[in-house]
Amino acid sequence: MASTRASELFDLRGRRALVTGASSGLGRRFATVLAQAGATVVAVARRADRLAELAAEQPGIVPMAADLSIGSERERLVAEAEASVGPLDVLVNNAGSIVATPIERETMDDFTATLEVNLVAGWHLAKLVGTGMAGRGKGSIVNIASIWGVVGAAPARAAGYSASKGAVVNLTRELALQWGRKGVRVNAICPGWVATEMNESLHDDPASLDVLRQYCPIPRFARVDEFDGPLLLLASDAGSYITGAVLMVDGGWTAR
Repeated sequence: MASTRASELFDLRGRRALVTGASSGLGRRFATVLAQAGATVVAVARRADRLAELAAEQPGIVPMAADLSIGSERERLVAEAEASVGPLDVLVNNAGSIVATPIERETMDDFTATLEVNLVAGWHLAKLVGTGMAGRGKGSIVNIASIWGVVGAAPARAAGYSASKGAVVNLTRELALQWGRKGVRVNAICPGWVATEMNESLHDDPASLDVLRQYCPIPRFARVDEFDGPLLLLASDAGSYITGAVLMVDGGWTAR
């Protein structure tokens, strides 16, 4: 049995990663943490200025702007990323979109646009990157789903988002089954309520804080740094026997 020192378990030196939705929030943190662990990280988002700032702050990050709602952009991105840094060892499908509204007001365009970013783009990138990983016999894909892909979103209302994230959860399991014998691990992280730029208006909102106090065993918003360990576990050799897992990082929300 191979023996690895504990200090080396999360070492990503020599690895190449691609992180989507990296201009803010969890994606920005994911790109930073992987780079700090030694990986060369292609950080992807639409906002090129934000990516340039991130790359200036953190060595090891290569910024690449792309609109992941467009199939040809996804193909261009993977081709350019691998031409720039080499074959990818880690893919973090983090980019996401949400329309929070009752279904009576949710339009067909809202629904299909949400699925395109949250589900179709992740499937497409997994196919584009994972096929190469399978051919090389190694790789890790981490899909960022949501607690709302496992339980209903109430008291929020987001049918398209919930549907897309539920699909991401089962896509994760299916790809883990297809690629496990080819050396590619596929797992998902399901964040709960996280304090990010996207939901800044909720951080001091009495109604939102009351919901957390009532229903979450750890009654507060998560910090983005509280996802460092789960991400590194699944991306690195520390998680070498973990595939098809759906890791809840939600303060106990889904334990209810």
